[in-house]
Amino acid sequence: MSIRVVVYGGCGALGRAIVELFKTKGHATVTSIDLVANDNADSNVIITCLNDWCAQQQEIQSKLSEVLKDDKVDGIFCVAGGWAGGNAGSKDYIKNCDMMWKQSVWSSTIAGNLAAKFLNENGILTLTGAAPALGATPGMIGYGLAKAAVQQLCKSLAEDKSGLPKGSCVSCILPITLDTPMNRKFMSKADFTSWTPLEFVSNLFYNWTKGDKPQSGSLLKLETVKGATSVIPV
Repeated sequence: MSIRVVVYGGCGALGRAIVELFKTKGHATVTSIDLVANDNADSNVIITCLNDWCAQQQEIQSKLSEVLKDDKVDGIFCVAGGWAGGNAGSKDYIKNCDMMWKQSVWSSTIAGNLAAKFLNENGILTLTGAAPALGATPGMIGYGLAKAAVQQLCKSLAEDKSGLPKGSCVSCILPITLDTPMNRKFMSKADFTSWTPLEFVSNLFYNWTKGDKPQSGSLLKLETVKGATSVIPV
């Protein structure tokens, strides 16, 4: 049976891996949402409104509506985000907090709105938090702040009367470190066997669209030890 999914952040390392896996598996129609097009996707929503939260939501909703027409989707995977360090005394403290909020919280809240409008009943919405945001993050305050907000959003969207379709499943993955080319570039001496492969996350999402969903509202820590990854509800 054919499935239709949206990958929000479809041009980041994880987003590209998800798009590629769904297309490789076959019987999937994939729409990417990002600042640029993903040529492997069946369709693209390009974001041009970058400095106004409401305008960005309206742009994405309108463009996705044009792509989908009267169709609904089985899954929305929000993997947009980024990283910035810094404590309260850092020169770019507020700048980085603002950037983290835009990259993680804007995208996640908009993804929730898209799910309310375009997700099929019994569909799945995934958000992307971070395991370090379960505790204090003094060396990367903006990052921890934004990811903690995303994790709270997951809990709220999973509740009744959140506005999502009947039977929707909302989950939030909490990676520690993803095995991306950028991470390898800047942490070249790290233990890569403790990093979570992008293929693992992509396959996890694919299996969820096939019916093997987690409990709605789950915060799922991705812990990789010696190359083996476990999914741990927290």
